[in-house]
Amino acid sequence: MSVDRRSVLRSTARLAALSAAGGLAAACGSSSEGTDPAQSSVAARSQPSHLAEGSAPSPAVPPSAAPTASAPALPPLAANTPQEVVSGPRTRPQLALTFHGQGDPAIAEALLKAAEQHGARLTVLVVGSWLDQQPQMAQRILAGGHELGNHTQNHLDISSMRPQQAHDEIAQCAERLQRLTGSIGRWFRPSATQYANAMVKEQARQVGYEHVLSFDVDPRDYADPGADTVTHRVLKSAAAGSVVALHMGHPGTAQALPAILDGLAAKGLHAVTASELCA
Repeated sequence: MSVDRRSVLRSTARLAALSAAGGLAAACGSSSEGTDPAQSSVAARSQPSHLAEGSAPSPAVPPSAAPTASAPALPPLAANTPQEVVSGPRTRPQLALTFHGQGDPAIAEALLKAAEQHGARLTVLVVGSWLDQQPQMAQRILAGGHELGNHTQNHLDISSMRPQQAHDEIAQCAERLQRLTGSIGRWFRPSATQYANAMVKEQARQVGYEHVLSFDVDPRDYADPGADTVTHRVLKSAAAGSVVALHMGHPGTAQALPAILDGLAAKGLHAVTASELCA
């Protein structure tokens, strides 16, 4: 559910107070520019003392330690954008390279630099616990002209959770994004699954995400097959309108990105954010 600005401030203050006391254990969307609910909404439910069984909840980012960066205004999306986006329009020479945001920040930095040197803009779906450890990365990603989204707080199997657990996984990551950038972002991508089931879509909607971002190209770079294999898999399958799923924390992916971007350019394709792809 979405709340107004005063509720967001109250919710953020309450979370910060709980963290200080040790009590806090640790998607294409709008039809009018600047009014996307995903840019200002955040869930108001109180956070539970635990998440999925067997997981260690993440601590909150202390507000005093959180860098601030204003998320840029997002372009309005096409009116026919579905609730779950798997691919974009096939009629324009564009595609979206989307990244699971987690892992060694040095690898992430190398990957971002490679994208920027090629004039590419990425969509990074961050894991909230990563932002707890590396809060500066939110500002760094936005500063490069890229887009931020939500990939849950702890990257657990969200499809197998109870609704309240799933809601909290989404909401906790949204709180981090809101605190660090002033926006929860437009996109939510479920963890440990390609597609969101009805329960997950509903919980994402309640937090403020009207659209879920899936993908149609999966080079399985998370298995570390090597840079050449990742490059080959992406270039073999990617086409106009594709949404490619990649992972930031893998050296082979960072090594492969320049060749991927060169190969896409040879095919007449340019990497844009998911919002730009769906506009």
